Amino acid sequence: MATGSATARGRGQVRRAANSKAIAAAARAGFVARGVIYALIGVLSLRIAFSGGGKQADRGGAVAEIAQKPFGTVLLWLLGIALAGMALWRLSEAAFGQAGPDGGEPGKRAMAAGRSVFYGFVAYSVLSYAAGDRSSGSGSSDKNSQDVTAKALDWPGGQWIVGIAGAAVTAAGLWIAVRAVMRKFEKHLRMSEMSQKTRKVVSFFGMFGGTARGVVFATAGCFAIAAAVQHKPGRAKGMDDTLRTFADTPAGPWLLALTAVGLMVFGVFSWANARWRDV
Repeated sequence: MATGSATARGRGQVRRAANSKAIAAAARAGFVARGVIYALIGVLSLRIAFSGGGKQADRGGAVAEIAQKPFGTVLLWLLGIALAGMALWRLSEAAFGQAGPDGGEPGKRAMAAGRSVFYGFVAYSVLSYAAGDRSSGSGSSDKNSQDVTAKALDWPGGQWIVGIAGAAVTAAGLWIAVRAVMRKFEKHLRMSEMSQKTRKVVSFFGMFGGTARGVVFATAGCFAIAAAVQHKPGRAKGMDDTLRTFADTPAGPWLLALTAVGLMVFGVFSWANARWRDV
């Protein structure tokens, strides 16, 4: 009996180890996919900064850009599967806790659950586009934001709902930016495995790229608040229109160009996460 019990425990440990490795591989693939999307959004934004037109600078624009490349459909399938891996990893964090001593806190599990839903939706939209549904994945984030806002404003208490949602997005963006400036991401990376030069580069990329990403989110949230206060769905903006408004500031296209570079840098930082992140 004792020998059988020990054997069963041994098999269980091997199975858990295999599952852990599979989840880690899924997470790393997800970081690679996230990096591709942000890098492309940054490139598209840079084109807008200096041409004034160009394709939409959001996830839909990135998907459409990939689809036009040789073997684009194959690349989209790989991208969608990798994003599904990211969703699965976040789901495992919600169920079992994150890596680290405080990874099992209820707040962190709830955030992981929310991220799992988000990446699951993104993966579904990309895979649907790859399967031939051209209305999925590449849709304009601006039109989607305005359509959702218009529907929400028609609900009882719709202005409050949209306003609270906008405030939540703004707060999330500021939280992302502040944590990036404080370099909180370093505790999730195996910094000791990097050379001194690599540590400096990865740390700077995480700070600069994360700040740019947070600013974009916070600005989009402010537009949603404005749409709620003025009861005008057209005031809501997706990522594309949000980025374009940066070019309308006194800084002209240079603020948009700086943000575009920041998003590209965040894409590279995501690839660094694929290599050194604790998962």
